[in-house]
Amino acid sequence: MDTIFALASAAGRAGVSVIRISGERAVEICEDLAESAPAAGRFALRKLRDTAGNLIDEALVLRFTAPASFTGEDVIELHTHGSPAVVARVLRFLGEGGKARMAEAGEFTRRALENDRLDLAQVEGLGDLIDAETEAQRMQAVRLFSGALGDVVSDWREKLLRAAALLEVTIDFADEEVPVDVAPEVLELIGEVSNSLSQEIKGTFAAERIRDGFEVAILGAPNAGKSTLLNRLAGREAAITSEIAGTTRDVIEVRMDVAGLPVTLLDTAGLRDTDDVIERVGVGRALERAERADLRVFLKSDPQEVPSVTLQDGDITLLGKGDMHGGGVGTVSGVSGEGVDELIGHIAVQLSDRASGVATATQLRHRIAMEDAKEALDQAMFEVKAGAERTELAAENLRTALRKLDALIGRVDVEMVLGEIFSRFCLGK
Repeated sequence: MDTIFALASAAGRAGVSVIRISGERAVEICEDLAESAPAAGRFALRKLRDTAGNLIDEALVLRFTAPASFTGEDVIELHTHGSPAVVARVLRFLGEGGKARMAEAGEFTRRALENDRLDLAQVEGLGDLIDAETEAQRMQAVRLFSGALGDVVSDWREKLLRAAALLEVTIDFADEEVPVDVAPEVLELIGEVSNSLSQEIKGTFAAERIRDGFEVAILGAPNAGKSTLLNRLAGREAAITSEIAGTTRDVIEVRMDVAGLPVTLLDTAGLRDTDDVIERVGVGRALERAERADLRVFLKSDPQEVPSVTLQDGDITLLGKGDMHGGGVGTVSGVSGEGVDELIGHIAVQLSDRASGVATATQLRHRIAMEDAKEALDQAMFEVKAGAERTELAAENLRTALRKLDALIGRVDVEMVLGEIFSRFCLGK
């Protein structure tokens, strides 16, 4: 493949910038630029010069030798001073020589995948890690990037390969000395994987919320103090506040970090019957978003008010504008801040509880693959229980489940199944 290069750190002025070169000509290019490359697996300080011998910069040069590099190829990293002019000159030098080309978006990571340095789930974890804004997102991304899903899937594959091997024995090696009734062990193995898949599938919903963020809707009648509370929580004037009822017409969103969890607060239009067409649209949107939200905070205008929407388990009801009602337990005020810390704590507890069931798998793609695999396993169990004459159908369903799991991290083929057979039974006598 072509040797590629790109700026690996953020563009713009910085203390240090990192330029990465990957491919079979990486070391050769380094020698052109820095006269000599460090020894394999080492680093050194080098003066970078153009073809005329003019000094460009003095940089720390690191050399990674294939396959012990991020891409699995020979890699050179140039840690230059972070001047935009220096970076531009080095990149221009690398492109002028004709020995390398500018990398495409994500191409270094793609090569890591193609060279088996990362599996597909790890690539997704890396993307999530780069995008992580909160501690919960970071932890989840690191878990995926470190190969945790690959470890889980490898365990599933090992058990399914064992089950497939047992079924293949009864089909292809019926005359050999093998266990006569393999059904109990096969059912046990399939059941273990199926149950584990169910848990992972359930946990992907919480994982998706951690990655994409939870939504908390603030509801109530007009002038209940919703926008003022939103501004207090956001620490800025995110919403227009006014004594005029119905000021908020659309849903206003504010992103924030609550106990390490990504949360989007929604300030909604005041809930009431109105002849104003625009306000009526705003009320409709408020109800729609509130229904989809993970949590709702309803602000009452007076202590006797009954919420005008159906609340769910865990939803929070408080008396708004607590500074005008004497404060106390069960009140909140965006003006004075009274009750705000307690509200944030309550939101954190509710969302943390929902995030506690997070799975190793995090993407919709993961869930679909696991649901397809579980469906195939359920069918395989049905065929095994139906009797020996349906063994071939059971084996085919197992192969389908294995192919579905391929979509997560790797491949399973016939040779691997045969390898499992011959490693477990003395069939080559």
